[in-house]
Amino acid sequence: MSKTIEFYFDVGSPASYLAWTQLDALAERTGASIELKPMLLGGVFMATGNSSPATVPAKGAHSRIDMQRYAQRYGVTLNQNPFFPINTLQLMRGAAAYQGSADFDRYLETIFTAMWIDELDMGQPEIVGKVLAKGGFDPAEVMAKVSDPAVKEQLKATTEEAVKRGVFGAPTFFVGDEMFFGQDRLDWVEAAAKA
Repeated sequence: MSKTIEFYFDVGSPASYLAWTQLDALAERTGASIELKPMLLGGVFMATGNSSPATVPAKGAHSRIDMQRYAQRYGVTLNQNPFFPINTLQLMRGAAAYQGSADFDRYLETIFTAMWIDELDMGQPEIVGKVLAKGGFDPAEVMAKVSDPAVKEQLKATTEEAVKRGVFGAPTFFVGDEMFFGQDRLDWVEAAAKA
């Protein structure tokens, strides 16, 4: 029986983006299914007392260098978004709205690309609208979805679930009950999924 790899993430996290770029290959190598779980990283930080590495200048500077090393290793583009950190509440509600739908992967690709390749200010509604339209979405329809109380509750519930499971940052993986924090732990995630 194949295992499930749970992936808690926020599109505003460059480490989540890097991990996301590797999920298909990880699933192929392990035979595991990937369950993507959009959570609000800001909510996780508030609940756990954690904060972004960007809030500590030396750590933030080193983190940016480290992320570039991993981007090179993975063969993907990662640009430092000059607007980072960005409030991702609406973007993550969008992810929750499309979770489980045929448009979920396209939504994530659209948002991750805008954030970490095109370096856009995804905290600005007019820019988000243009990005969504370019990605083949109706911006008005997306805004209606993110305003739906059920979608808001879904994102809140997944964020609370993550905190209850011990999540303190993004990305966080689970294979069964075993937790792995950070995109730099993919080798351990893979080993656990193959075990």
